[in-house]
Amino acid sequence: MSTSITSLPPRGGHPPGTALRRIVAVLVALFVLAGSVVLGAAPAHAGSEGVGYWSGSSFLGAYNTDVDGRQAYCIDLGSVPPHGQTSGPQTVGSLDSLSRQQLAELNYVLDRWGQSGDPNLTAAVALYVWSVADPGLYNSHGMSGDDYYVARAPVGERGTILANLAAMRQEAAVNAVTDPSLSLSVAMSDQYAGTLTVAAHPASLQGTATLTDAVFGDGSASRTLGAGQHQLTGTPADGAPSYRIEASMSVAAAGYGAAVDLYTTGGAQRIVAAVAGTSSGLSAEARSPVIELDFQPEITTQVASRFVAEGDAFVDELSVSVTKGTWIRLDGQRIPITARGTLYGPFDEQPAEADAPPGGAPVAGVEELTLSGAGAYTSPGTIIAPESGFYTWVWQIDKAAQGDYGRYLTDSLTDRFGLVAETSIVPFQPVAVSQADQRLVVPGDAVTDTITVSSDNGAWLKRDGAHIPVIFEGTAYQVPGTLPPAESATIDPAAVPVGTVTVTANGPGVYTSPTVVLPQGGFVTWVWEVKKTTQPEWVRDYLASDWADAYGIPVETTSVRWPITTTSLMREYNVHPGGRAFDVVTVTGFPANHGEFAGDGYWQADVDELIHTVYGPFATDAVLTDDLELTDAPVLTTITTPARNGVYRLGYTDQDRITPTEPGYYVLVTTFAGDDRVQPYASSPADVLERFFVPPTPETEIPVTVITQATPTARAGEPFGDTALVQGSSIPTGAELVFRAYGPEPAGESPVCETPFFESARIPVTQAGVYYSGDTTANHAGNVYWIETLYDRDGDVIAEGACGAPGETTIIIEQPEELTVTTKAVAEVTLGESAHDVAIVSGTVPEGTTLTFEAYRQDDEQATCTPDELVFTSESIALDGPGEYASNEVVFEEAGTYYWIETLHDSQGTVIHRGLCGAPDETTTVHEVPPTPTPTPEVPEKPDTPPSLALTGGGDWWMPLGIGGGIFALAGALTLWFGRRLAIHRERTGYVREEDQDFLDLIGEE
Repeated sequence: MSTSITSLPPRGGHPPGTALRRIVAVLVALFVLAGSVVLGAAPAHAGSEGVGYWSGSSFLGAYNTDVDGRQAYCIDLGSVPPHGQTSGPQTVGSLDSLSRQQLAELNYVLDRWGQSGDPNLTAAVALYVWSVADPGLYNSHGMSGDDYYVARAPVGERGTILANLAAMRQEAAVNAVTDPSLSLSVAMSDQYAGTLTVAAHPASLQGTATLTDAVFGDGSASRTLGAGQHQLTGTPADGAPSYRIEASMSVAAAGYGAAVDLYTTGGAQRIVAAVAGTSSGLSAEARSPVIELDFQPEITTQVASRFVAEGDAFVDELSVSVTKGTWIRLDGQRIPITARGTLYGPFDEQPAEADAPPGGAPVAGVEELTLSGAGAYTSPGTIIAPESGFYTWVWQIDKAAQGDYGRYLTDSLTDRFGLVAETSIVPFQPVAVSQADQRLVVPGDAVTDTITVSSDNGAWLKRDGAHIPVIFEGTAYQVPGTLPPAESATIDPAAVPVGTVTVTANGPGVYTSPTVVLPQGGFVTWVWEVKKTTQPEWVRDYLASDWADAYGIPVETTSVRWPITTTSLMREYNVHPGGRAFDVVTVTGFPANHGEFAGDGYWQADVDELIHTVYGPFATDAVLTDDLELTDAPVLTTITTPARNGVYRLGYTDQDRITPTEPGYYVLVTTFAGDDRVQPYASSPADVLERFFVPPTPETEIPVTVITQATPTARAGEPFGDTALVQGSSIPTGAELVFRAYGPEPAGESPVCETPFFESARIPVTQAGVYYSGDTTANHAGNVYWIETLYDRDGDVIAEGACGAPGETTIIIEQPEELTVTTKAVAEVTLGESAHDVAIVSGTVPEGTTLTFEAYRQDDEQATCTPDELVFTSESIALDGPGEYASNEVVFEEAGTYYWIETLHDSQGTVIHRGLCGAPDETTTVHEVPPTPTPTPEVPEKPDTPPSLALTGGGDWWMPLGIGGGIFALAGALTLWFGRRLAIHRERTGYVREEDQDFLDLIGEE
């Protein structure tokens, strides 16, 4: 059925009476059939009505030929129906007076709709056949034959039948041809793409076309086509150097041409049908000329490794394919093609993708590969990575360089420059040269290090135009012992990290580290490292390896100069002219081996000299302040001692005698010039314990006065106290001194002294001198205000301080977050006496922390503290927070020098702090028992109650007179005048005299 008639209405119902006639016909047929069975005779090939409509005795539709089962249509309107013996079909090229075009149109309609089972279609075909084959009779009824004969159909179906008839006439006039034809031609636009042109008459003809060595656009070699141009692609045999394409096509042309099949029945109408069978089929063939072939290989590459270590081979993995044709074979073998790979680099970052390398691009090497077909290849790996950088491959196939095989290549090939997949990276090695910014510092100072960073194996690589950032980690190590470190490739296992900082280097250059606070004396040396594991993940692959500089490099080392302290006490406060003064100076803080280090070329030798200068006389002690300019001060005498830890008794020999000749006030100042291991030092001219007074000769009563100085600062939980200097020529018998502490009060608020949290014992005051309150502690930060009160024997107040008076405030500060430890061992003992060490722990103490002490005997000048020298290990002490912790006592068996080391462990047993061998205040010297002890002036030992220092005379002539009544009147008057002026001055100016805590330690230990 033609698509132009698919819209014809479907078959409808039968007209009235049709059903009855059908029933009658069926009964007649059954009767005839029964008769045939009985009689045994039947007519052969009789015609009968087929699909159509009855109207009375008239029929409109198709006849069944009963010859070949086809439906045929009457062409003789005036003849009887063909119910008799039917013969045929006979294909005829002419029929009556019909033209060849009419015959072709008749054939077309019969072929398209003649075999339909729809009565509306078969009725329309019958009308069409009558109107063409017998037009005279068809239109002889005084009206259109269409209207006349369609009346045989039911009224409701007539419109559909006539519409179908009109469509048939229209399509037949357009599509029917008298002589159908078919021709083919093949045309190629290149070696593979071509066009198959099908020429057919009529143009609507369709048939099956088959290609040889080619396929259609859908990939098939055979498909149904109509007239027109159809794209094809050649499919030559793999490797063939040439080929040709063939095409063939056959078309079933039934229904086309000026011919019909004719059936005849004697004495009855003739009936016709479309020409049947394949005899009307058309066929054609075509072939292309011989096509010479070439092919185009394609190379894509992927480096075997994105990152290649310096010294390793660059390897590229090639994937070879063919983008045009197939790889040509000659004598059964694929022809060889040479590919050339050029490796460009190094570049400091991924080069930009381009068609060609930039002018002057560096070349790392060239390699060649012989290609013998599509597949995977690996470059020879003869180019070795020389230095850091980005290296990118460019592969080329030069047609002109292939010799005779070049003619089989379509063109030369060069891939693009700078492809990421074709680029390998040789990681760079960041290094640093550093120098400590501070050569000499003191404990508590914040130090920095300057590092000059670079890459030592080529360029510092970039990504996205910026240098790749590298984190340098610098650790400041406390060098074990007290001497400069020896330079080494490895870190001394005994070195203790003090602090670790990081510097992010955004390329080569000079960087300054964050600060690190150095808490204790000794040498601290920097070690800088680059660890791949600490870098951002994306950075790690760009770095060649971890790196660390040497340990102990001199310019990377800082000397944290030890702070020394002196505690001293003049034996007399009043000395007559021409008499002698005596002083005991205790020096601590020097490294145990101070005076023995001779320098090493970078660090200077020790300065082994302490100078003790007695300045005076001064007319008043009011000038004896920290601001006193000593360069212009009068000097009585100068005494030199070694710059070593120890107790120095000054004034006891004729060589170091201290003999004042003029009245006035004198003070002893101890100074140390400083060296590369120890800080410069000068004791304070304001130290009341280092003064003595030479009174004038006139006698004057000196009133009783009290001058006080509290501990300036202390940490929460640590001991502190107050000191009072009592002066006067007539101290009442039975006088007592009491110290009271109030607070802590918030800083910045007005002092309040209502209820003391500490009150000392009542301290007997028998003479002028220095008296100490004893120790107390405070648990939180704030200001503690001291008030001292001097009572007579009846409890009346002789002198009393004021709340918040200058010099009478102790500032309590919180413990630091960082755990710090300072120590103070017993400095000297005699063989047979016990010794111990004390650790002052500050800061946050982790729960479960324990403390142990070790003592090492030293047999030479070098502080080593080896296991062979270990002579004592204390019991483990559990720490319950900041405070002072003492080791158990030990009696050393031999005289000599012993170094102490304190160690803190956390709850897991990990060392969190370890002291230094030979550190200041960590040395005990054990002396042999002297054969004949020589009495020497001693400072009174600290009793259970706070002690006092007596005011004594300067010679034997002075002693009989007594301390109080023997003083001359003028001396008393001057003392009173100086003392009152000093007190008033301090009250007005807010002056606070600094007293070293070691002075308090001296009072407690001597």
